Amino acid sequence: MATTRLIPMHVIKGQTVIHTVNERLAYAIDPSKTQNKALVSSYGCDPATAAAEMILCKREYETVVGRGEEKRSDILLYQIRQSFKPGEVTPEQAQKIGYELAMCFTKGKYQFVVSTHVDHAHIHNHIIYNSTAIDHSGKFRNFKGSSFAIRKISDRLCLEHGLSIIETPQHGHKHYGKWLGDKKPLTWQDKLRAAIDSTIAQKPKDFSTFLKLIENAGYEIKQGKLLALRAQGQQKFTRLRSLGDGYSEEKIRAVITGVKIHSPKPKYSRGKETPRINLLVDIQAKLLAGKGAGYERWAKVFNLKQMAQTLNYLTENNLLEYGILAEKAAAATLRYNELSKQIKSTEKHLAEIAVLKTHIINYSRTREVYVAYRKAGYSKKFYDEHATDIAIHKSAKEAFSALPNKIIPTIKALQIEYAELLAEKKEVYPKYITARSKMREILTTKANVDRLFSDQLSVQSKETERSASRLVVFI
Repeated sequence: MATTRLIPMHVIKGQTVIHTVNERLAYAIDPSKTQNKALVSSYGCDPATAAAEMILCKREYETVVGRGEEKRSDILLYQIRQSFKPGEVTPEQAQKIGYELAMCFTKGKYQFVVSTHVDHAHIHNHIIYNSTAIDHSGKFRNFKGSSFAIRKISDRLCLEHGLSIIETPQHGHKHYGKWLGDKKPLTWQDKLRAAIDSTIAQKPKDFSTFLKLIENAGYEIKQGKLLALRAQGQQKFTRLRSLGDGYSEEKIRAVITGVKIHSPKPKYSRGKETPRINLLVDIQAKLLAGKGAGYERWAKVFNLKQMAQTLNYLTENNLLEYGILAEKAAAATLRYNELSKQIKSTEKHLAEIAVLKTHIINYSRTREVYVAYRKAGYSKKFYDEHATDIAIHKSAKEAFSALPNKIIPTIKALQIEYAELLAEKKEVYPKYITARSKMREILTTKANVDRLFSDQLSVQSKETERSASRLVVFI
């Protein structure tokens, strides 16, 4: 059972950026908390020099985008705190889960350090990642629902490693769309789809007539490679292809000529979501933890609903034999792990290409400065005046020396390789999402079946003990 939190880290009051980064990472990799740093791992940097490498990444980002040094209000780092139930996980297992969580959430785009602390009764991870992207393309923006996304990843990893999770976490706030309910305002895209539906219903004779009707409805038209429309009061144009299937220029032309039939996109339903299988609640454990009679009544109804959904799933998928269920669960997990490994490998390679490309550009940009520094006899005064450019140049040279064949590829070759890898990832990703969904469903189902069998065995054991006790008294 693991709990997670996402914590933004600003500049420590009264301290510098460099001091803050060093202080945060020093606490995380403290030898007294991590078995002399045996429980520390990293990505995109070395744990021993992670602070310096993250700061250098920030400096290179500032150089690339042409902005000044970070302000005190800026977020330097983010920390994911992941805590496990005492006695349920080993330090090595916690370290592995923490690394997988960090890689899955950051997608290999940010440097991070994973430290597993064992100085308390509960083993916990400190995952600290740089707010600046490893390829200097931008900074991480904490989005609405980021903590929920982290928890879902953590829960999935715990299930894969045979650990328990919190079955019914309590949320302090509802999703914004659900909170608004039917009062949620229509987006510009929703309004444009409705205008297109209405215009097509008028059966224009050709596409030009269609455009005139749309223009009369109050939309400004921008002709170009991709047709775009803008309503009165709207700041940006909306491309037709961004409206979804059935609303592209080609599809609309086909509908007008009678080749295809227009199928309006159904409105978003704000009713109840399709029920999904959830883990059964351990009622006895909750009661021992202090829950009352009201919770017990709710939990019994909840468990009945989940068992009904579990039985439906088993019946619909012909998994009524436990052996087949276990086999299918193992196969689903294996399939997911294979696709996950493939995507992680591709993402790692993409990140490496992006970093190498940046080094090549930086090397070319700072070469003249470094040559002048060398001609100046490595003057300290010259170094102080051009410290950033010299550090960037040295970093690029170190990256080139680490290349397997010592051959520096061209930017064009890297761009071609990057495009090929990106296309490969886009092809595999839908399969990965499907495999993940199937794995989660069948693992949750199997966990419910295991819980049910466990409860039945417990009841039978108690009945056997009672029978034996009555027999002893009778004798």
